[in-house]
Amino acid sequence: MANEEKKEALLSVRHMEVCFGKRRNRFKAVDDVSFDIYRGETFGVVGESGSGKTTIGRAIIRIHPMTKGEVFYRGQKINGKISKELDRTVTRRIQMIFQDPMASLNERAKVDYIVSEGLYSGGVKYSKAQREEKVSKALSDVGLLPEFASRFPHEFSGGQRQRIGIARALIMEPEFIIADEPISALDVSIRAQVLNLMNELQKQRGLTYLFISHDLSVMRFVCDRIAVIHKGVMVELAGCEQLFRHPLHPYTRALLSAVPMPDPRREKEKQIFVYDPAIHDYSVDKPKWVEIEEGHFVRGNEKELASYRERVQ
Repeated sequence: MANEEKKEALLSVRHMEVCFGKRRNRFKAVDDVSFDIYRGETFGVVGESGSGKTTIGRAIIRIHPMTKGEVFYRGQKINGKISKELDRTVTRRIQMIFQDPMASLNERAKVDYIVSEGLYSGGVKYSKAQREEKVSKALSDVGLLPEFASRFPHEFSGGQRQRIGIARALIMEPEFIIADEPISALDVSIRAQVLNLMNELQKQRGLTYLFISHDLSVMRFVCDRIAVIHKGVMVELAGCEQLFRHPLHPYTRALLSAVPMPDPRREKEKQIFVYDPAIHDYSVDKPKWVEIEEGHFVRGNEKELASYRERVQ
């Protein structure tokens, strides 16, 4: 933990719980999730569809209200009731890139308005010329021509639409971006372009990312640390290569076993590990969140933790 203590936690999540529905229909989408995201890193959250990873991102940005827990940004609590001034600051400094570039852009608005929309509510009044200049720069930064500002979203490809979504986030000059499956709706040939663009922007602007995905092969390319979520519960957290080298929790191993291999022979011979939650007996021996090795955390009871310790030695 010594090297992590030197790092500055830009955003901290403590005991996050998010529920949907009421009374009998109440569903707990996120259950007691805690983590820190350090300045300048890309922190990944991975899990299958319905695991609650998108809900975590939306709760941080306050789209979904939290039932319990706290979110701290630069040491200030930003969930629940906050002042208008802090609300403006958080809205400007934390932005989100949404999953579906087709659905996240207003089809009736021109790109100029879509990209500059956040500027109207930022508390600072810009002239028309200033807004146009900012839009032009944001589009250029993501590899689009400034003259695209006068077009409508339906005139663009999926990759170009996602770039417009990134430009919409960048124009606010944020320092923390939540990227919710930013490439899952794109063609394979376009995915690398968008990932390389995000990496380049991170280096140029010192951005911090929360990268949400179900694809561990993509995570390995972009993330510094990865948290694994299963049914709203965080089951493992480790450095990227640490997680790939020593996956401990059975669910993590199941996810990794499903990652496609470029070698057809190895792909044909590999064994897919299917995760069954029934293998855990938590009736008496309750699970705990424990650091097994430096920077590597896993959820398990005493019996499971003993086997995990043997595996990393």
